[in-house]
Amino acid sequence: MDILFWIVVGVIAGALARSVVPGATSGGILGDFIVGIIGALVGGWIFHAFGYAGAATFAWIWSTVVAFVGAVVFLWIYRAIARRGV
Repeated sequence: MDILFWIVVGVIAGALARSVVPGATSGGILGDFIVGIIGALVGGWIFHAFGYAGAATFAWIWSTVVAFVGAVVFLWIYRAIARRGV
């Protein structure tokens, strides 16, 4: 059941991040899922570095926020590198 939770959070966070960060969008649901999962990793690292631990109540909301923030950071970095052609 936990894997289903993370799939849903990944798709939601990836879709939200793609709608916020300007640029070409492609990849569909699978692309959103991958961006969301990478975003969850990046967001977890960022929030952990600033001392924010996971929330016990409303965990799916907190997880989505963390994954969304990480996905936005990831997409900004990815698109900046892709635009430069490096």
